[in-house]
Amino acid sequence: MCSILILSGNTDGILTGVILAAALFVIPFLWETRRPLPLPILFNRRTREVYFDHSGKLYHSPWDGIQALAGEFVMVGPHTGGMRNASLEILVRRLGEPDNALLVSLGLPMGKTLQMQKGLWEWLRAYMDNGPWLDENGQRSDSDAYVKEMLSAHTRPTGFLAYRRQKIAEEKAANEGKNYLEWTDAVLYLGHLLFYPMNWLQEFTYNSAKRRSRNRWPQIVTERLQPNGPTTRLIDLERGRGLTV
Repeated sequence: MCSILILSGNTDGILTGVILAAALFVIPFLWETRRPLPLPILFNRRTREVYFDHSGKLYHSPWDGIQALAGEFVMVGPHTGGMRNASLEILVRRLGEPDNALLVSLGLPMGKTLQMQKGLWEWLRAYMDNGPWLDENGQRSDSDAYVKEMLSAHTRPTGFLAYRRQKIAEEKAANEGKNYLEWTDAVLYLGHLLFYPMNWLQEFTYNSAKRRSRNRWPQIVTERLQPNGPTTRLIDLERGRGLTV
């Protein structure tokens, strides 16, 4: 906007605009990079447990006999009409307080169908029961080829520009360099080029916050994540202390 004002000869308020824009950028950037990300939901195959951190309090659930809830609902609005969504949640209990339970969502329900959430649950089940490597049918495999193939489908936002370049190069080779570029290719390429700085900044901010999130799990969890760590489940420790639901 300041560039437009300069080109138009209207220089009033440019300094104020620059200061305001810098403040609106610097303050959120410092806030996001200095603040650690929330800890993820951990699925531990060694102990067959699920761990969840809620405001510094540890919740857990054994995988064998875990309680999960999937439900589908419709959101209706005057402008959007009916939008079908589906949620997938698991029940976890606070360590040392089995009566204190939470339903934890395994992902945002918006835009999901019940079939998609069932598929996610089957992936988790295949990982915990047959993993870490599995084939297209969810059965245990000695090769990680299928898992790597699925992971390769995820493209980072900064990778969109390189992907579009590759597609244009493939179209050029297929047409022997003659009339290969369509208007959609040009629009998509310019769009990815325009948003590349924003995507780079987004990834940089996320990676900075993720580095600050390391080693924030309590010792009782981190030692169970080690290859030679204990395999005793947290629920067994609670039962040894006479804590039952």
